[in-house]
Amino acid sequence: MANKTDNTMDSSKLRIDKWLWAARFFKTRALAVDAIECGKVLVNETRVKPAKTIAVGDTLSIRLGPYLFEVEVLGLSDKRGPAPQAQKLYRETEAGRLKRETLTAEIKAQPQPSELKGRPTKRDRREIERFKVGAW
Repeated sequence: MANKTDNTMDSSKLRIDKWLWAARFFKTRALAVDAIECGKVLVNETRVKPAKTIAVGDTLSIRLGPYLFEVEVLGLSDKRGPAPQAQKLYRETEAGRLKRETLTAEIKAQPQPSELKGRPTKRDRREIERFKVGAW
């Protein structure tokens, strides 16, 4: 009969989908699997499958929306803990952090779309209809 510590394959390796979930890059393992299958997660600059095992020292490129996180794996965990504990599992590269901060600043500098409040009034609908027909 195996003891409880034998239920993990190897303490030096872990499935990438479990690690991404434990490191809090994705809320669920299913979301992590989808991102891996779509090519949004690269291990050592190579596309992988969700069952790929990673080890300490591997580099990951993780695309979340417009942002790209370039991280080095520092620790392995298959349990999802609090955010401060999860942040100890990886270290973001300096170049990746600078690129992400630059992109954040660019996005904030772009003009924001005007806020529309509720559905259009009767007058607004008439103007929209005139615009569509070209009766301006």
